[in-house]
Amino acid sequence: MTKSFFTSDHHFGHKNIIDFESRPFSHGEEMTKSMIESWNSAVGKEDKVFHLGDFSFLNKEKTADIVTRLNGYKFLILGNHDRGRSRSWWLDVGFDEVSEHPIIYNQFFFLSHEPMYMNKHMPYVNVHGHIHGQKYEGLNYFNVCVEHWNYTPITFETIRDLVVPNEEQG
Repeated sequence: MTKSFFTSDHHFGHKNIIDFESRPFSHGEEMTKSMIESWNSAVGKEDKVFHLGDFSFLNKEKTADIVTRLNGYKFLILGNHDRGRSRSWWLDVGFDEVSEHPIIYNQFFFLSHEPMYMNKHMPYVNVHGHIHGQKYEGLNYFNVCVEHWNYTPITFETIRDLVVPNEEQG
């Protein structure tokens, strides 16, 4: 059975992110190798991964090399650092689908790069990235930045189980 995974903010090729976010890597190559291994340890070839932005700072050839090494059907929602490149650039490097805008998943989850405005009366959950190690309070937000999840994509079931009480999952 295929699974759906969510992740964001890998920042491949951005060596300063190691210091900015206190990532546990000594250099960019170690970070890249470790994050590819973490991705592939969780994601199967037939699984679907929603990457919620800020994927790579590398050139087209190096980015394509990383994308081809990652398991799964890869769907990218462009982040603020991805927008300098066209949608077709991201498709060319190997993403299966690319969206310039947030999307709705499973009629309940807003997938976006940056957190969206949500108030406590809205019955939805915003699955997002962008804010790295920070976290918004409340059950309306779910941060899938790699810093929160040991640099590994997380399953839809993990998100659902953490934000939707068991009696409501029915």
